[in-house]
Amino acid sequence: MQRLRSRLVVALVLASAVASAASAADDDFYRGKTVTIVIGSAVGGAYDQYGRALARHIGRHIPGNPTVVAQNMPGAGSLTSVRYLDVTAPKDGTVMVSFNPSLIMQSIVAADQVNMKFSDLSWIGTATHEFRVCYAWHATGIKDWNDLVKAKEWVVGVTGVGTGAYVNGAVLRNLFGIKVKQIMGYPGSAQQRVAIERGELDGGCSEWNAIPEHWIRDGKISALVRWLRETPEGFPQNVPFVGDLATTDQVRSVITMLTAPSELGNPFVVSKQVPIERVKVLRDAFTATMKDREFLSEAERQKMPIEPMAGDEAAAICDELYRTVKPELVDLARSAMQ
Repeated sequence: MQRLRSRLVVALVLASAVASAASAADDDFYRGKTVTIVIGSAVGGAYDQYGRALARHIGRHIPGNPTVVAQNMPGAGSLTSVRYLDVTAPKDGTVMVSFNPSLIMQSIVAADQVNMKFSDLSWIGTATHEFRVCYAWHATGIKDWNDLVKAKEWVVGVTGVGTGAYVNGAVLRNLFGIKVKQIMGYPGSAQQRVAIERGELDGGCSEWNAIPEHWIRDGKISALVRWLRETPEGFPQNVPFVGDLATTDQVRSVITMLTAPSELGNPFVVSKQVPIERVKVLRDAFTATMKDREFLSEAERQKMPIEPMAGDEAAAICDELYRTVKPELVDLARSAMQ
């Protein structure tokens, strides 16, 4: 018994030494390094807002306290930034990407175009759910869903195929018969907002918190339809949930499938090639940042909802989306997203 205890003590000491060595190695790796958070959209939108806020605070929660910078890389609805991870970006844990999670469904219904699975990434975490709405500018005279149904045309801007805004507009057009015209090529939501104020666009589909506060306060826009059943505090309760507008169970199921990625909100990922111990370091740092008083104070000032999800949980949801999508609904979803 004494010999067994001695062996146990030795094993514990060795395990502690290994853990300490690993921790020291992590400290040594990030100390003096620069970590880049690549944001898959242009400056000024919600993804940019969350990415830059994370960059300002996560560094002090990473062992070695590296410098953290934000870099915008818009293109293909944020797909360009994700592809960058496994093309030319370092695979050592110094590059993290934020992207539009609607691309997950695009990778399912148009697999040959996207040519990647988002379950093949290492998920660091998500900052909030994505509460999306479609809205109209006050000058259009479109004030509610019934007005939208009767409108001769509703012109909106999008950054690319597969983004949340594109999917929202395509669903309204293809499943509800709304006369939506989508103008491609806007780098981000900031540029779309300028076009709306100029009268070039009739409105848009975006995260509610990305809409300028004074637009809402001054009645410059009217929310027409929402894409999540749960609503944030203060949101108009008369705005219908898109799933409740579906007239058949099949359409309702397709809408459920297409809106599922909104649960993943504003995600942050790294390449699958990043060593697992560094993925854990970044996940722990992300979780700590989501509880950081300075970060939360900044988020409150900027009216950024924080409803974080840990990296392993986000990865599990992403895996589940690929695993449970019903083949018989894919064709209908593909048609709805065209």
